[in-house]
Amino acid sequence: MTNRTPNERLQGLHREAGWTLRQFAQGVNRVGTERGTPTSYSASTVWAWLDGVVPASASARALVVEALARRLGRALTLEDAGFPQLKGSSNVRPGSDVVDDLIELGRVLVDSSRRRVVGVGLFSVALAIPGWSDVVGRAHAVQINPHARIGQAEVDSVIAITDRLGELDGEHGGQHARPMASTYLAHTVAPYLKASATEPVRKAMLSAAAMSCYLTGWMAVDEGLNGLAQRYYVKGLELAGAADDRLTYCHILRGISVQAANLGHGATATRYANAAADAAPVSTPRMRAFMAGQQAHGYAMTDAKKNALRSLRETERALDQESSRPGTFGGFNYATLAYATAQVRYELGDVRGSVRSLHDHFKLRDTSDSRRSALTFGGLLAERQLEVGHLDAACATWSGVLDSYPAMHSGRVDDHVRTAVKLLSPYRTNSTARAIHERARAALAQRSA
Repeated sequence: MTNRTPNERLQGLHREAGWTLRQFAQGVNRVGTERGTPTSYSASTVWAWLDGVVPASASARALVVEALARRLGRALTLEDAGFPQLKGSSNVRPGSDVVDDLIELGRVLVDSSRRRVVGVGLFSVALAIPGWSDVVGRAHAVQINPHARIGQAEVDSVIAITDRLGELDGEHGGQHARPMASTYLAHTVAPYLKASATEPVRKAMLSAAAMSCYLTGWMAVDEGLNGLAQRYYVKGLELAGAADDRLTYCHILRGISVQAANLGHGATATRYANAAADAAPVSTPRMRAFMAGQQAHGYAMTDAKKNALRSLRETERALDQESSRPGTFGGFNYATLAYATAQVRYELGDVRGSVRSLHDHFKLRDTSDSRRSALTFGGLLAERQLEVGHLDAACATWSGVLDSYPAMHSGRVDDHVRTAVKLLSPYRTNSTARAIHERARAALAQRSA
């Protein structure tokens, strides 16, 4: 008979989670289904893990850690759960060769009809996101190629092309833009990071590369490739730290919070939003609005109403202070404030107030706002209009979304069109609802053809 040592670390996490053996198994199975690798673990399987049996595959161990992390609301490593740590695991603290990592990420090719590819689509709350002290100055170890040299012209080109890729993303969606951005990072930007340069140019290139990583991650989120997005975000944090660029670091960390909030992970979203605000350098009122608006959303998701409303008031005050100055930070403006207000109101149970705020958002939008966000927020507005019983208004909003849908290749917009089909199904006796339902079904069929 084999002698096993009970896994005391896993037992401790199990007790902290407050799960029965069956609930533990169900939690792991839910994560497996989301990842695209359904599992059917049972209470007896969990008992064996607690007794010292190590799940046979690395992917199974990752599912266990992710399920516990979601339950406990904090990042965990394989080691925390008493499992052997693997090189290259998503639970390993970042710090590998960031240039090689960018090249490797550029090799991830995804068929747009199969966005939930195994190992790419899963968002992980267990992933250890590096703090500022973990990343600052870390890329000095990159091996420099003495035969290549860059100057400010190359930095300017990376910034300009990143901006152009961002415009393409906003106009046509991440499913088209992300593969181009990934390839550009891997084949052009990564070699620049190994080229020799003066110290100011080197740091400027690292900052430009960090923002390019952030944008590529943002596109991956739009595709529905949330695990891939996280990997780009972490690389962006490392590069920002290497450049000693605290502002970009905080910008990316806030983006991770937005991703978590969109996926319904309120505690995780709040943690990252607060970390971004805490790490932010002395900044302009507009940047304070940029940070506080996301904090408000996170607080609302965790039922911290007082904190949510305080952060929302702080957002408005900061934006008012900045209103006389040109430009925006991170695209944050009064239209964005209205959207943030809509999200806070919805999470706090004020659906009608959320609908009013979304209407305000559309009234305040200008040419700097993307077509993709118009369709995403339009889908959201229609869903909430129907939730308060305004069927005709919801159908009119969905009709506008469907008018522009064929030119948009966005996983998030796809999801809103699927939701339209689902929500309108019970209303097909209404001629208007039936027409929108059929239009949405036909549009989805055309997309998958």
